[in-house]
Amino acid sequence: MQERHDAPLAPLTTFRLGGPARRLVTATTDAEVVEAVREADASGTPLLVIGGGSNLVVGDKGFEGTALRIATSGFSLDGTTLELAAGEVWSEAVARTVRAGLAGIECLAGIPGSAGATPIQNVGAYGQEVSSTITEVIAYDRVAGATVALSGEECGFSYRHSRFKADPDRYVVLRVRFELEDAGGMSAPLKYPETARALGVEAGERVPLEQARETVLKLRAGKGMVLDAEDHDTWSAGSFFTNPILDDAAFAAFRERVRERLGDEVTPPAYPAGEGRTKTSAAWLIDKAGFTKGYGSGPARISTKHTLALTNRGSATTEDLLALAREVVAGVREAFGVTLVNEPVMVGVGL
Repeated sequence: MQERHDAPLAPLTTFRLGGPARRLVTATTDAEVVEAVREADASGTPLLVIGGGSNLVVGDKGFEGTALRIATSGFSLDGTTLELAAGEVWSEAVARTVRAGLAGIECLAGIPGSAGATPIQNVGAYGQEVSSTITEVIAYDRVAGATVALSGEECGFSYRHSRFKADPDRYVVLRVRFELEDAGGMSAPLKYPETARALGVEAGERVPLEQARETVLKLRAGKGMVLDAEDHDTWSAGSFFTNPILDDAAFAAFRERVRERLGDEVTPPAYPAGEGRTKTSAAWLIDKAGFTKGYGSGPARISTKHTLALTNRGSATTEDLLALAREVVAGVREAFGVTLVNEPVMVGVGL
């Protein structure tokens, strides 16, 4: 294990923001991860687990505790069963499964971060979620003081949520197992209309795996969602807010606010989200509330490519970012009566 003190955390996040950690430990094996966690718990030291840093907003004052960077490696394919160490780079793992001719996560190409973070957020994009392919998560249970195996059902997956996110201080993910599909080099049936349109096919059809992956990468890049050190539109955490899910009464009130503000002819996005629940688009809400692409005049601004991404233009502080996020939340609430919820994990700060 490598250990540093007063170590900068900003370089370990895709926002490139945040102060230092009092202590930074880098673990390269599962045993080292467990050792570091047990040591922190035994001493009562606050613990921050870092993977790819793509979903973290760290306060400017940093973290007064131990930051544990998980840098484990391990990619194993046995037929259609995939096992990934938590520290594996997710986008590279997706590319390898596509080259192996296996379907199920090809539309999750280009998502930054590590494999261990995927079950926590139930990472999803372009019609796929990891919950549909995860069969088991191996994690260290800090309450039981033991390594446990949780089935996909036991993970409690829902939209951008899981058992791990609901109880963030209990589990540290070590390995993730997936069951993929051998469809003769073809993708899983395409569920997302934008992807199908870009490929010139109907929703529900399959296309060659590499074609699906490349199309998703192009769509993501066009929205600033593929990491590029030279492009400040990618100095972000991807989607900063989750898409709101409203019950029938809240959705009816929302539609009335839309009618009053935008007129009878405007219909807001609406997607079924379970009985009596409807999901709408955070990006649409932000745009229609007046926060268009590139909004802002300071060092933190909305992406010029996608209204759902808040970005560091190179010299921002975390407080600059949070000020912008609070402005957006307040503006959307005032316009439509809907409160946006941040998707990234806040460390020492909040909205």
